[in-house]
Order: sequence, then structure tokens, then C-alpha cells
Amino acid sequence: MYGLLFNLVLRRLPAESVHHIAFGVLRLLMALPVLGWCLKRLLRPAADSLRVKAFGLDFPSPIGLAAGFDKNAIASDALAGLGFGFIEVGTLTGEPQPGNPQPRLFRLPADRALINRMGFNNEGAAAAASRLSRRGSAIVGGNIGKTKVVPEEEAIADYIKSTRALGPFVDYLVVNVSSPNTPGLRNLQAVEKLTPLLKGVRQALDESCPHKRVPLLVKIAPDLQDDDVDAVADMAMALGLDGIIATNTTISRDGLRTPRSEVDAIGAGGLSGAPLKGRALQVLRRLSARTQGKLVLVAAGGIETADDVYERLKAGATLVQLYTGFIYGGPLLPWRLNRDLAAKLSREGVRSVLALQSLDA
Repeated sequence: MYGLLFNLVLRRLPAESVHHIAFGVLRLLMALPVLGWCLKRLLRPAADSLRVKAFGLDFPSPIGLAAGFDKNAIASDALAGLGFGFIEVGTLTGEPQPGNPQPRLFRLPADRALINRMGFNNEGAAAAASRLSRRGSAIVGGNIGKTKVVPEEEAIADYIKSTRALGPFVDYLVVNVSSPNTPGLRNLQAVEKLTPLLKGVRQALDESCPHKRVPLLVKIAPDLQDDDVDAVADMAMALGLDGIIATNTTISRDGLRTPRSEVDAIGAGGLSGAPLKGRALQVLRRLSARTQGKLVLVAAGGIETADDVYERLKAGATLVQLYTGFIYGGPLLPWRLNRDLAAKLSREGVRSVLALQSLDA
């Protein structure tokens, strides 16, 4: 039904408007006392075979929602109620900012892809922290980026500001240096710049959370050269980071079915969805070989089916994240993926996700 609704109605409306409408409807439904409770009971990950341990936490499913959907941390519990094992909010910045001018989110239905140049539009880390202080039991990560107007030489202080605000209220923190939509941000992926940034964030995280250790991850782009992927992996292990998210969106436009004229007319932005699947999997496999189980790897990019999830888990991921697949697959996608992944494990003769991961360790 969602596919019919998408093809007949939703795809004809501006993508960002549809996002806000759908998000509002979801929040309303999940807030209704009886209906919300029933939906959460029906859609929750029910199979014990899906449970995962990471960062000292028990995840009900390895399938989570990537940053970018709930930018301002307004509905983490409602989104978890759809069956996600965890929710990542953001990207959040030290200062509130409106993001880039609209339109800034575009669909490529022929490719099951999106192009976005949102520009980290958000209300700021402090506002999100206030909301997260009242959140429920869902596992929630926070994703932080650089405020656009902050010059590169002041980036560390900007990230630290967000860290101090969010650290006490999230289950893990992600440093995003890989969005193509903030000028100069990807320059911070260079190891000589990334190392002091991550050291500063780790120190601020420990100081703001003296009674618990909040795991710290970095999110990288698929456009890094293989040697740079290795360098980031080596640096992450040397610094004692807890994990890497692979990958963010790409600036590549290769291999698309959408006519080139239409793609060129959209202009700049990060491409996400099915076209990213191959490269994201390559980066994951390279990271897995390089880190040898010393880091938690979170796979993102082109994940749409239980087979995709299974493949990423086999390739070394502990957790996976959806974004574009969720946009095209609709609100029941996490429930379907949980159901289908449990069935896939059974067909393959694997007792659980944990057993699958131990087989490939």
C-alpha cells in the first residue's frame, strides 16, 4: 500500500514537505495512548535471534535509523516504536542554523536514491539535548557536525560545544566529518586534522560524563581513497575510538539510471541509496580487514532488504543503518527487515546475529 501511495501521491510532492508531513503523522499516531502502545507492541523486534551486543548495550535488533531523519531529536521513541533497534539523531551543530536554501532534497526514483544538500539544518545541540533529557528507553546516538559559519581553524571548539551539550544524554556519539554539504567539512577527514579533533571530543566527552563512558565513533565518506580508509582505521584504533560508520553520502554520480540532464539540473549534494551499495560494502570490507574486530563497524549506504543486512553483517558490521531505504520502503520497512532477517538466519542455519558475527570474527 505504501508503494502505491508513494507512486500516486507522495512522489509528486516536494520531498522535504513529504518528510515533514510523514514525520508529523508518525509522531501523532505513536503519541495516541492505545494505538501507539499497540503499534509499538506489534512492530517491535520480537525475535531473540536479532539481539546484538555493542558498546556495552543490548540492541533488540542490529537495524537502526541513520542520522538525517530526526535532525532535532524530536521523536526518537516514536521512531524506535516502528521496530528500529536504535536511532541516531542529528546531525547537530554547536549553533542553530537554517541549512541551505530550498529546494535541497531531491528524489531519483529510477535509482531508488536521493540527493540532498540540506546543510545541517537544525536547532542546535543544546535544544536537542533538552529533548533527549526526557527521552524513553530507546537506544539513541547523537551525530555532530561543524556549524557552517565557523571557520575550519575553530572547528574543534565547535564540535566540543556540541559534545558537552549532548554527551550526558546519548548512548553513543558520532563525529561527522563526511557530509559534502558544509564547505570544508570533508577536509577534516585528513588524519592530521581528524586526530586532534577526535582527541578534543573524547576529552570533552569524558569531562561532561564523569560517571559513564560514552562510546565515540567517526563517520566517513565513501569517496575516500583506499589508503585514506586504512589511515582512518589505523588512527581510530590508535586513539581508542569505539567504532566507525561506513559510509555517508557520495558526491559521485556514476552509473545512475536517471538521465544525466536531470541529475545535472539538481546540482550539488550528497547521493544516497541503492547506487551507493557497492562502494559502501567495499569500504566496510576494507575496514573489517584492517581493524580485525577491534572496532564496532556500523554499515550504511544502500541497505534496502534483509539480504543487504545479512551481507553487511557477514562483511564485518555489528550494526546497520537505514535512511534512503526507509524513505522508499515506508514506515513498515524496519518491521519487515526484522522479520525477514530472522527468517534468513533460520534458512542459513545460523542461530542468531551474534552467532553470525562470531562465525566471521
